[in-house]
Amino acid sequence: MFPIVKPLLLIPLLATTFSASLATQNWPQASGPNGTFIVLDAQAPTHWSVARDENIAWKTTLPELGQSSVTIWGDHIFFAINKPVQADTVLSKDIVAYCCSAKDGSIIWTREIEGIYPLKIASSWGDSSGLPPVTDGKQVAFFNGSGAIESFDFNGNRIWRREALSSYRGSPFRVGDALVYMQMNWPPDEKGGYPHPKEELPFSKWTQMQAVDFKTGEPLWSTRCGGNIGSQPLPLTLDDGRAVFLVGRGGGHTPPEKPLGVSLVDTTDGSEIWKLPIDNYECRQTMPIHNGHALVIHDEEHWWVDIQTGKVARKTSLMQNVSVRVKTKSGWQTRSIDLDPNPKSEKSDQSNLLVGDYHYFRSYIYNFLGRVNVNTGDVEYLQLPVSLLREKGRPDQFIWKAGDLKSAPEKTFKVGTEISYWTFKTNRMVNTRGFKLLGDARSQGNGWGHFAAQIPTAVGNHLFVPIMNGMVYVIDWNASTLDENALVSINDLGPLGEAWTRSNLTYANGRLFAQTIREIVCIGE
Repeated sequence: MFPIVKPLLLIPLLATTFSASLATQNWPQASGPNGTFIVLDAQAPTHWSVARDENIAWKTTLPELGQSSVTIWGDHIFFAINKPVQADTVLSKDIVAYCCSAKDGSIIWTREIEGIYPLKIASSWGDSSGLPPVTDGKQVAFFNGSGAIESFDFNGNRIWRREALSSYRGSPFRVGDALVYMQMNWPPDEKGGYPHPKEELPFSKWTQMQAVDFKTGEPLWSTRCGGNIGSQPLPLTLDDGRAVFLVGRGGGHTPPEKPLGVSLVDTTDGSEIWKLPIDNYECRQTMPIHNGHALVIHDEEHWWVDIQTGKVARKTSLMQNVSVRVKTKSGWQTRSIDLDPNPKSEKSDQSNLLVGDYHYFRSYIYNFLGRVNVNTGDVEYLQLPVSLLREKGRPDQFIWKAGDLKSAPEKTFKVGTEISYWTFKTNRMVNTRGFKLLGDARSQGNGWGHFAAQIPTAVGNHLFVPIMNGMVYVIDWNASTLDENALVSINDLGPLGEAWTRSNLTYANGRLFAQTIREIVCIGE
């Protein structure tokens, strides 16, 4: 057996000269300053185009692909890329941590972080560079999904290193002095994947939530209830002030953690408050709290779970007698219909977010954005286009349905019913130096379907929903009806085929930030 966690290498903390204004808006972790992916008392740009160079403050070209979201503190932004390769490749294990200026994107420092286990590069589920950094304004922790966590001060001096596998699809967060992340306790295979286990794995191999001291990297606690690589715990606060999070078990590749379901965990010591077993549960989602209830999506249903007891208080169907607003040849129409039952039809992995009284999510097999009014239980869907061909001097072209592919200039993917293949152009998966990075052929798709979708971001009145081909839908999240009027704009992070991304959009000081296969993009004036 391999030693998944090695002794800590501690390096004395070197003083930083950085100080941030208290009035400065920061985005210190993937889920933002509140741990919810939401900042309501702010305004962000709603219309832009990288392809047409419209409303773009700056761009910084990168030597290699990275998947992490951008975190921000004051004038500093942090993100990670894979270590630049020297040939076409399908695997990577080392990453490069970046600190850049938020004002103009200029590079302040970079640090290489060595990994241990190779992973598929540019996978549609994540890779070595997939986890966003976390900062407290004094030091910043970077995660290498291939087996390491390293912390630096704002001058780039290493403070500590911890060798541990972390879920490359997670969103680490900080609560007080605790850095909390999903730790994996069994390694990938030689092809960089996590295969189905041949037998039941012992408890020591279960994936668990782990907390380490943010300042030193020393372990604080590890849960015993188990978690899943696709679960997306958020830092939550109960009415009595307790800091908690919800973690799920269940999904593909026969996860060993049992029983499948959801647990409420105390963030102070990792102890389990309650457990809700759920047969055949797929846990790949965020699980927020609203009015004393945890909100859980299971198969074709939306559940309200009493946060005090862990008992299911209410259920509603996401498929039966739902309102769907669709675009037809004659215009927009609203239909009250039953969607075809399918265990995966109600959501895209990890794409859900609670904003106000609405629980938003993306469909898995339909190009529908859905939402549940968590007060009334009403379910609405809005059809969205899945591919945008945007070129200077020409009107935008969209694909709304499979039939629109007749006008597509490129047919690399077989035209069929699977929504992932509806695209004018596939993602080329070529970095800025001309090398092909394709550890996962599905990364050529548009970003709908069987992928680990980005979690949306809400800023002010708008919900920003990015997809893998670089399209970003902007939604008026509090619109009284989820229809075409709620679709504020459709933007791009670069020319179609050249803007592959798995980055969440992040926000600070009136600007949005995103990472693509080619560059860091700052959106705004």
